[in-house]
Amino acid sequence: MVTVIVHVPNEDPILGEIDNLPAPTDNILALKNPRRKDGKDIKTMEANVSIVLYPLAKVNYIEVVSSESEEEIITFVRE
Repeated sequence: MVTVIVHVPNEDPILGEIDNLPAPTDNILALKNPRRKDGKDIKTMEANVSIVLYPLAKVNYIEVVSSESEEEIITFVRE
């Protein structure tokens, strides 16, 4: 699963997970576990919603959030 932030016009960004990044031929984005960036529920959705379908024509852009296990942290230590 890939964690993404979906930006829809005139709405707050929505954080969620998708199985795969959308292909050029896809028309719909299935976002699982939708929530605000701070982890709280979205006020315009019911509390028990687990998947939201967005038409890709209505999405401005999608940010891909890297997981902590994928990040390679390089630090410099002076001794």
